Amino acid sequence: MRINENTLLEGKNVVLVPYNAEHVPRYHVWMGSEELQKLTASEPLSLEQEYEMQSSWREDDDKCTFIVLDKQKWAEPSVPEEQCMLGDVNVFLTDPDDRSLAEVEVMIAEPSYRGRGLGKEVVQMMMTYAITRLDIKKFEVKIGLDNGVSIALFKKLGFAELSLSEVFGEVTLGMDVDEAVRSLLLGNTGFMKEHEYGKSRDNRH
Repeated sequence: MRINENTLLEGKNVVLVPYNAEHVPRYHVWMGSEELQKLTASEPLSLEQEYEMQSSWREDDDKCTFIVLDKQKWAEPSVPEEQCMLGDVNVFLTDPDDRSLAEVEVMIAEPSYRGRGLGKEVVQMMMTYAITRLDIKKFEVKIGLDNGVSIALFKKLGFAELSLSEVFGEVTLGMDVDEAVRSLLLGNTGFMKEHEYGKSRDNRH
């Protein structure tokens, strides 16, 4: 999506930035991991294909992607941005007839960052952005049945089971954004600040 091409979301421990070409080599290394391929139900791509994918994601009007950075590292101007990368987060508009429904996907790709509560912070930030900027009113998430950590995370955030497929080995969880959910989410992400990405990146140097 073009909507977030100059958007930076600052959280407590993370910074979310648009997925740009300079992020692709590190992302490509991540997706060479069989573990991440399995967790994200992805096929390995060549580096050239990864660049094409990044470009198409930027243009697609049904996918909004942010790269997740370590805020502490990113605050150090001497550290290149790609070395601050720790994962990504996406929302997909999966129903052409219902633009208020989005599927959420989060990946903490760097093992050393897992189990530290960052997934929860990232998801809440992305959901707040989706509600306030994309007018999303319903969220869904599809998770492999063997990914107990992610299932627990989304249930803790208030998602409920919608369906379970033994054939595909995945569970679908969902959440409707009523006023109570909206107020709670916006309250829980009161720390989040939105900045111009280009200006913030230039200020690092």
